[in-house]
Amino acid sequence: MTLRDTLEQSAERLGDKTLLRYKRKGEWHEMGYAEFLAKVRNASEFLVSICKVRPGDRVALMGANSPEWCIAHYGITSIGAIAVPTDSKLREQEISHVLSDSGAIVLVADIKFYSTVKDLESSCPALRHVVLIDNRDAPIDFGRQHHVKYHDFDKLMEATASAAAGPSAAYLKYRPADTDIAAFLYTSGTTGRQKGAMLTHGNFTSNFESLRDAIEIRPDDNFLLILPLHHAFAFTTTLVTPIAAGIEISFVESLRTISENIRETHPTILLAVPLLLEKIRDKILANIHSNKIAASLWRLGIRGPIRKQIAENFGGRIRLIVSGGAPIDSQILHQLEDFGLRAREGYGLTECAPVLTLNPYDQPFRPRSCGKVLPHVEMTVLDPNEEGVGLLAAKGGNIMKGYYNNNAATAETFRDGWFLTGDLGYIDDDNFVFITGRKKSLIVNREGKNIYPEEVENQINRSPFILECVVLGYHEPGEPVGEHVGIIVAPNEEAIAAHEKATRKKLSEDEIRDLLRAEVRKQAQELAEFKRPRRIQVRWEEFNKTSTGKIKRYLYAMNETSL
Repeated sequence: MTLRDTLEQSAERLGDKTLLRYKRKGEWHEMGYAEFLAKVRNASEFLVSICKVRPGDRVALMGANSPEWCIAHYGITSIGAIAVPTDSKLREQEISHVLSDSGAIVLVADIKFYSTVKDLESSCPALRHVVLIDNRDAPIDFGRQHHVKYHDFDKLMEATASAAAGPSAAYLKYRPADTDIAAFLYTSGTTGRQKGAMLTHGNFTSNFESLRDAIEIRPDDNFLLILPLHHAFAFTTTLVTPIAAGIEISFVESLRTISENIRETHPTILLAVPLLLEKIRDKILANIHSNKIAASLWRLGIRGPIRKQIAENFGGRIRLIVSGGAPIDSQILHQLEDFGLRAREGYGLTECAPVLTLNPYDQPFRPRSCGKVLPHVEMTVLDPNEEGVGLLAAKGGNIMKGYYNNNAATAETFRDGWFLTGDLGYIDDDNFVFITGRKKSLIVNREGKNIYPEEVENQINRSPFILECVVLGYHEPGEPVGEHVGIIVAPNEEAIAAHEKATRKKLSEDEIRDLLRAEVRKQAQELAEFKRPRRIQVRWEEFNKTSTGKIKRYLYAMNETSL
């Protein structure tokens, strides 16, 4: 099956049933399946007739979640062209790399990125057309500028609407196969320069089938779309899956309006990254503690009325929350469950389209496990040690073809047909996966003992005074073999301010450093001695992160003066 096949089948079966719900200028709007398919045909038409796109050509997308983004993506892939979703929060040189490496000939982008695109023109020689979304009242000089021609999305749709509906429509001329590449998804870059994972139509639809068989998707479900669609997790789980299953998608306006939008749209399924779920947890706790009656009832174990109110605040229909994109502290999941919100963790990678595991929604989740291997997916442990921990590898219809323009990286990522995740872990007898760390971040000391940075970080982050941390290996001078454990920590300024208020003492920078180092040593007492950080470095700013909240480890190193 192709992405186009799934849309056509749902549109034929459901007609005008609502697919997209979105808000514009304070008003909610709905778009049905048949209307969405008509607009997809329209987008395919202008791409072919005006932008001269053909099967196999690359078309980049850059912008916020919107119906236009979804229409453009399906318009691209429905004619056998390749979509290149691009994270607009990347630095200019990173965006330039994605556009030039992919050889994108067209870019569909939000109007607010006009100046950025103008600056990138010279570094993207293949780019010929830029289509700008939401151009109302925008002072843009449309037409050819240098080697790039600029267009208005709405005007292109208007100009080609008649042809798109006719018997000679471009949509009818070209049709992809399930083995054709649907998208180049560029990895987040936690270990360096981004690589374009080549994912086929079959990769995405296979992952949908796995999710469909793992989760009971109901006809009246409503997925809340929060995460950016350029990310594989959001794209597959909150766009491909609902379209293929024939259910509704509700867009949030922004991260600031999530609570309001949830109450307005009454979603049943919410997918999010750990950072967002942590904020949701914190807000619920703050609301309970700020209400004396609620706080008393909670302490007394009378929690039914509070859980009912929490459910109403989530629109009254929420039945499943899934965390993905990065590891989550299991304590957050437990607390959400305690609030009456069923929360589960999944695991996957961009190269796997992306989901590999999910904790069953109808069973209690297993502590420290990222879930059970999905149906139609195989996972194994390569080179296990005496504890059964080794390199996690996967097979299935969801695994990418390889990295575009990078045969060497592709060869390094596969072994005997298995995709190497780069994660270390083990799989229990019930097919639940447990991740212990990343192969590239593994620290091996002089005694040959393995230290997983993530394990140490999770322990140290338990301190209320530490916002986040990175554990790194380092060598002592004159010791070329074996690493020691070092850590860089960032302070939780709110917690420190509360401490200062409680103690009525303002702390100097040196005193804050001493407090943080003491906290590291205190928390580290729960770890084996060889895992405890020997160097402690303080960073006063948050760490640089990928779009899914993962810290870019490769940017950091221990200095020789840390205590």
